[in-house]
Amino acid sequence: MPQLSVLDLAPIIRGGSVAATLRNTVELAQHVERLGYHRFWLAEHHGMPGIASAATAVLIGHVAGATSTLRVGAGGIMLPNHAPLMVAEQFGTLEALYPRRIDLGLGRAPGSDGPTARALRRTMHADPDAFPQDVQELIGYFEGSGAVQAVPGGGADVPIWILGSSLFGAQTAAALGLPYAFASHFAPGQMMEAISLYRQSFRPSKQLSKPYVMLGYNVIAADTDDEARLLATSLKQAFVNLRLGRPSTLPPPNPSFDEQLPPQAHALLDSVLSASAIGSRETVRDATHSFATKTGADELIVTSMLYDHAARLRSFELLAELRGDLAA
Repeated sequence: MPQLSVLDLAPIIRGGSVAATLRNTVELAQHVERLGYHRFWLAEHHGMPGIASAATAVLIGHVAGATSTLRVGAGGIMLPNHAPLMVAEQFGTLEALYPRRIDLGLGRAPGSDGPTARALRRTMHADPDAFPQDVQELIGYFEGSGAVQAVPGGGADVPIWILGSSLFGAQTAAALGLPYAFASHFAPGQMMEAISLYRQSFRPSKQLSKPYVMLGYNVIAADTDDEARLLATSLKQAFVNLRLGRPSTLPPPNPSFDEQLPPQAHALLDSVLSASAIGSRETVRDATHSFATKTGADELIVTSMLYDHAARLRSFELLAELRGDLAA
């Protein structure tokens, strides 16, 4: 049975507020800590009306301060948006405040559209293809071998992960000997090929002696299959809106949403949400066991995009209760 962790996208619901969303994030972190989840990650997105975690390092500190044993980290920081030195200083500070509890996942996509990316770096010269060099520069600051000294940061024990949804991230993680997290919860197309490439090409490093794979996974668990399928229409609506270029806050469930979708939209959702378990305890158990067996994942990082906060807490509770069944 792989480790279970949580990816919270800090969803802002329709009619809700950022303040309420951040309170829900803290409550969710405390809830999953009690349930025994391993880590709790937040992701950097900009210009997205339905996601409240743009200031990712700030929110990580807030969540870490409200919990005591949970590993808290970034899934991830989009490195093209930042100078590696500043990332080292931010996460070195977090590690000093919350020792041995901070993770740093790094992505090469800007996590935004072109105008937002330019506003973040105020330059057209940030090159996503320079990502491996930027990662090595960041590692140098943590190891104290950078061109300048990172204070805080130098000597900080911050595990670095490489994130990805393509073969590029797999190659980078393997070459640098770092753990690899694949975004199969929304881009599963190259998942199996990326896992295979990473494992075959892995080179041991100071941080990691053998490959370690974590996979994004959608779970919407409820007392019945029908209830879970209804709850899942919020995620489906948000995803369709995003693909149509009109990102939105998270809408409430819509009982007739699936019936209104044209066949091509159904096919799109079936594809991009194929790494998902939506249903009752038994349905989620069987789907999760099948996914874990197929992929051989060392860890699943679970996201549950639900409009109703109580239903989201319940979904993570039901999944935690399945640990014994999944380990069998």
